[in-house]
Amino acid sequence: MQSDLPFSQACENNKAPILVVLQQAFANCSKVLEVGSGTGQHAVHFAAALPHLRWQASDQAMYLPDLTERLRRATLPNLPLPLQLDISADALPEQQFDAVFSANTLHIMPWPVVEQFFSRLTGLTTQQATLCIYGPFNYNGRFTSDSNRAFDLSLKSRDPAMGIRDIAAVTALAGAAGFTLQHDHSMPANNRLLQFLRTGT
Repeated sequence: MQSDLPFSQACENNKAPILVVLQQAFANCSKVLEVGSGTGQHAVHFAAALPHLRWQASDQAMYLPDLTERLRRATLPNLPLPLQLDISADALPEQQFDAVFSANTLHIMPWPVVEQFFSRLTGLTTQQATLCIYGPFNYNGRFTSDSNRAFDLSLKSRDPAMGIRDIAAVTALAGAAGFTLQHDHSMPANNRLLQFLRTGT
């Protein structure tokens, strides 16, 4: 741990089980865009473990200084400095990616921003790109655990626009963007990792 940089214990806890899925999901990919890289702990861990991938981190401007510093210190050849990317406002990168990863973001984004995230995927990705999204999800409008229910209440107390999303609504947005759900992976701490493949548009 680098004590002078922001640190997420959740990232430390979930990076190993997420990597197990990404090793398979991104096996045939070469360029991944991470949306909402946060502290950069995931980016450093995954880039080091998946050297065949060029791991492009990104986040909003306010998070870039600390994120940039963590990636700079990592000195990994496949981990370039992060891009500024507010998915609701910023221009998309000129390059396209054959993989996109995002962790613990959809419940933080207001729903209109979640819609924008999916609608902009076609401009970010190549044909047959893989999309992996990690986080808590509801099924049929129901929480999967008491801890997720409490987490949802905590989110809404911070901002009523936040909240755990229903998997049916998320897969519908993905489908409209040309992405089909391939796997719904069970993860520790009542989380899921949704793996999509771009099959249309």
